[in-house]
Amino acid sequence: MADTTSGTRFDIEAFRRAVEEGDVRALVSRFADDADMETVDRRTPPSAPTVIQGRDSIEDFIREVYSMDLDHEVLDYVTDGDHAAYTERCTYPDGLTVKSISMLDLSDGEIVHQSMVQAWDEESPESVRIGDFDASDERMEFDHGHSEVVHLGGQNINRLTLEPGWRWSEHLRPDIGTDLCMLTHSLTLMQGTMRFRTSDGVERELKAGQVAFVPPGHDAWVVGDETVVVLDRSMDG
Repeated sequence: MADTTSGTRFDIEAFRRAVEEGDVRALVSRFADDADMETVDRRTPPSAPTVIQGRDSIEDFIREVYSMDLDHEVLDYVTDGDHAAYTERCTYPDGLTVKSISMLDLSDGEIVHQSMVQAWDEESPESVRIGDFDASDERMEFDHGHSEVVHLGGQNINRLTLEPGWRWSEHLRPDIGTDLCMLTHSLTLMQGTMRFRTSDGVERELKAGQVAFVPPGHDAWVVGDETVVVLDRSMDG
């Protein structure tokens, strides 16, 4: 472990404890109000990273991470003036591991930018896994819809049920706090029809039986009078 703090008020040791203990309030307090968090992995390459803007949105993301059944361990960390870096290992009960490396840009002792690169085990120690959406304890209700999540082989598989009239910018934007959805989605539409509009104004329609990759920076809505059922796959961590 290296700690070369030089003229910064950022307490890297307290930050490490918060990461390992899952102290969400302490972690969030380290970020500036207008901070952003950028993540690069296999699904979101450097040309299209996931970017989360603002401390409130970062808090939502951190709370989601710590709602998962994971052990968090900081393997190494270092600070130097207005920068800090650390490596983290997250382990599921079955042994599947996610490892990340983060760079922090600091100003007046607060994080103003976090850049994270992460990778995970390609295969689970178990060859076959079965999940059940109906038995999921991660069900979330929201206006005009609900979601259920199962975790399999390092993936979050989210089943979204969206009622006619649902639109991301109307029903989720007030809680998320960004103008557009800044997550990356790999979707399989099981029922109904959806449309997406990206930040450059391009619209695409997705029908039942089709799959889609949707980059960060988009709006989405249900088309017609049929309820939409969609599977959204993303990687844990």
